[in-house]
Amino acid sequence: KSDPSDMSRINMGDDADTIAKKIRKAKTDPDPLPDSYDGLADRPEARNLVNLYAALSDTSREAVIAEFAGQQFGAFKPKLAELAVAQVAPISAEMTRLMQDTSEIDRILACGAERARALAAPILAQTYEIVGLVR
Repeated sequence: KSDPSDMSRINMGDDADTIAKKIRKAKTDPDPLPDSYDGLADRPEARNLVNLYAALSDTSREAVIAEFAGQQFGAFKPKLAELAVAQVAPISAEMTRLMQDTSEIDRILACGAERARALAAPILAQTYEIVGLVR
């Protein structure tokens, strides 16, 4: 995201406590969650959190609304935080592990470069032939 505030997003490198804190502090309004997704039309912050929950749980926004309809954000946010931590914390842990193991990063990059060369070589050879370049 382009927002300069780190609190405006969940970063892949955020640890579990940071993720939970960001969700707890996310801006909401005093109204409970509506009984239909259309009820979030004029509530962008609430809509954003419902969308996030739906994406992280691989379910529909309507299913999220059905589950939490009528509840305050005090009940919804802890569930969202738990879900976000479960989804993002493993990524964060793996990123931390990789950042501490530079030889593993070099190995991964070398494997990727080799695969890219193998895919590109026949295409590049054909392109040279078509264009008439002498190799």
